Amino acid sequence: MHASSVRIGADSISFQPNRAVSRQDGPTQAIGECVQSPITRIEPKIASRLTKQKYHLVGEHGGVKVCHWTKQSLIADRSCYKGTFYGIESHGCMQMAPNVDTCNLACTYCWREPHSETLHKIDDDPYELYLESVRAQRRLLTGFGGNPKADREKWLEAQNPKHVAISLNGEPTLYSRLGEFLDICHQHGTSTFLVTNGSLPKVIENLDPLPTQLYVSVDAPNKEVFDRLCKPKFDQAAFHKLEQTLELLPSLDTRTVCRHTLIKHESLGHHEDYARLDNLADPDFIEAKGYVYVGNSRNNLTIENMPSHDDVMGFSQRLAPLVGREVLSERRESRVALIGKEMIPITLPEKVRELPADLGIAKPQNLVLPQA
Repeated sequence: MHASSVRIGADSISFQPNRAVSRQDGPTQAIGECVQSPITRIEPKIASRLTKQKYHLVGEHGGVKVCHWTKQSLIADRSCYKGTFYGIESHGCMQMAPNVDTCNLACTYCWREPHSETLHKIDDDPYELYLESVRAQRRLLTGFGGNPKADREKWLEAQNPKHVAISLNGEPTLYSRLGEFLDICHQHGTSTFLVTNGSLPKVIENLDPLPTQLYVSVDAPNKEVFDRLCKPKFDQAAFHKLEQTLELLPSLDTRTVCRHTLIKHESLGHHEDYARLDNLADPDFIEAKGYVYVGNSRNNLTIENMPSHDDVMGFSQRLAPLVGREVLSERRESRVALIGKEMIPITLPEKVRELPADLGIAKPQNLVLPQA
């Protein structure tokens, strides 16, 4: 795709009291094969905070945000640790979520914005959501097109993502049409990395198709620590549901990962408890990653809760033999280690569908909060 084919329009979105959002430029309009996504229904204060943090809202509750490592790939030829571990090209990765405002946990270490206290029904059309997400990604990357430091060829390639990381914010298994969305991504030759807290095992069990790689966040070694750190909002059996999800993993025909976010003085250590959970799941890979004192988590934890990379490596080296694996790789700047048996890069799905030639680019968002 050439830069000249990307058309930029103008749009304005305003919040009204007791209403979600209204578009000033009129009703929904057709774009290629798709229709512009529904007007966002994210609560105004949450939506305002998200857009200030460079989220582009899509669908009724979804959003897209450019990852730090996508930017680094474009201007400094540096890749995310997923590039080292799994062969992901960071400039071709789109970070999104179908529900950036909705989660069933209130994890103390989550650095994203707090979520709504209501569990919303999320059933956006998956094809529209995919196309709107791509258009949003293009919008968010426009500045790099004229940046002399950016790799022009990479920027052009980034207009059509090769990877979708469904990990931005919220719990994606709350999206009722998640399987259809994964299928749409795969039809376009786009790999999918799905990150879930594992609290909805029935959704995982019935997911069809499965993502290219399924991450389950196993961020506490036992129920006591889980309830203290992950704070279930609606279901006090959430840790038991997580265990059920882990028991499912060996039967799933896809790549699986258990990710441990390690918090010093809280969840770091407990090697035997983590090994029990990992052995239930028998995943292809285990990621041990240090908690980082940023974002909203600073309201709950302190900088003393940040483990060093040496702490993460020490944990990983003790855990690996307990689960019959070894430490395969590490990235010091991300405080992360990969535990497994063999490093195998991902394979992109076969592309059977092209993006509409006139898909274009999302319009700018201008959000105005209602007056108090």
